[in-house]
Amino acid sequence: MNFLSQLSLNQRAWQLLAVSALCFELIALYFQYVMGLEPCIMCIYQRTAIWGIFLAGVVGALGCQFVLIRIAAYGLWATGAIWGFIIALEHIDMQSSTMSFLFSCEFIPNFPTWAPLHLWLPALFEATGDCGDINWQFLGFTMPQVMLVIFGIYSAVFAIILLARLQKEKMF
Repeated sequence: MNFLSQLSLNQRAWQLLAVSALCFELIALYFQYVMGLEPCIMCIYQRTAIWGIFLAGVVGALGCQFVLIRIAAYGLWATGAIWGFIIALEHIDMQSSTMSFLFSCEFIPNFPTWAPLHLWLPALFEATGDCGDINWQFLGFTMPQVMLVIFGIYSAVFAIILLARLQKEKMF
């Protein structure tokens, strides 16, 4: 348990978090630009959640020795992982519902007005696909199902690391 609690103080652990998220982003870009799979709005939101996890890794790596910075990194990690999990669940529901024809997804992301990512970086955040389309599967799992597993792992690892740290600090 001591090993787990010390991970949040380790710069390399935060770097690993950032690198893993960056790898998923690069894979997403491969799917989009090499394989020609157009991302839908839900895919863009999941992509944004992965960028949040990447940012958590960068912030944590830069300031893991400082409590406030570590708390900010925890917040980014939790937000990205849990929000991504929820979005992936909604996406799965859209694709698997017997009334999927009733679902419609927007083409313009609902980003805050102070951060219109789809306008700043359309190559990363512009939605061009349809949420209901299933154009890719791996071992019978669709893209949102795979993303659900990925976000589930990020969420579980976050919970384990945080609980170990809180227990070490005698806060839990």
